[in-house]
Amino acid sequence: MDTELLKTFLEVQRTRHFGKAAENLYLTQSAVSFRIRQLEQQLGVNLFSRYRNNIQLTAAGERLLPHAEGMLLALQRARQDVAVSAEQALQLSVAATANIWDAFLLQGFIKAQQALPGVSWRAESLGKDQLARQVMERYVDLAILFDAPKIDDMQIDKLGDIRLLPVTSFSGKTALEAMQQQYILVDWGTAFDMQHARCFSELPPPQLRTGSARIALELIQQCGGSAYLPDTMVKELLASKRLQLMADAPVMSREVFAVSLPKTAQRQPLNEMISLLSQLLKAADI
Repeated sequence: MDTELLKTFLEVQRTRHFGKAAENLYLTQSAVSFRIRQLEQQLGVNLFSRYRNNIQLTAAGERLLPHAEGMLLALQRARQDVAVSAEQALQLSVAATANIWDAFLLQGFIKAQQALPGVSWRAESLGKDQLARQVMERYVDLAILFDAPKIDDMQIDKLGDIRLLPVTSFSGKTALEAMQQQYILVDWGTAFDMQHARCFSELPPPQLRTGSARIALELIQQCGGSAYLPDTMVKELLASKRLQLMADAPVMSREVFAVSLPKTAQRQPLNEMISLLSQLLKAADI
């Protein structure tokens, strides 16, 4: 199957708009429409329900989605694997959600590159629902996530805990007062959502939900607001009084896990990276 057809399918699914997909792919809209028709003809099904200003996946399109993603990821990894030089014969892929990268993983990844100079790396930011599946399908060697999957065939190592601090740009306000004004709810996983709901049951819907702590912090600094953010990101801002703690809101924490396959040729370097990330969390006293 032509991978360009699959790329076009994924871009239309992502944008839900043929015109926007065409712009992103540097194609004409008619070329995008033609590619989708080709793919539908090859599969013998309709992939999109086309209504004015409302393009939705059909049931067949929903079933194709993980296969299309997997095929393109497999092709990408094959290209990378065969391109690795003789001096860098080992390749490792690491993936996490955006907020885990923001909270601590980027610094750990930089240290791992320095500690393992003979490794060729691939780093991915994926949705939490994709991470365990990508490890099982061997597209990702190591996934870092908050909620450990309950799968017997995986090795799960606890790395440590991340402390989440209730911070605000507003001074002289209670937590409820501050959070009723430009509150940003960052996705820190299922356990956080449950604790947050218990602590703030009367809180109105947040102004913004995001899976990126970096986005939340930037918005707070530029526009004002409040959010739960990792202390590694806000320590200096708190010390300089550019942000304040909401003293009457609880500090929360999240466990962080490394997920990998137990039987893999990359076991030794994976163990080294897991140990390095664990040491990084402990050293930061998170």
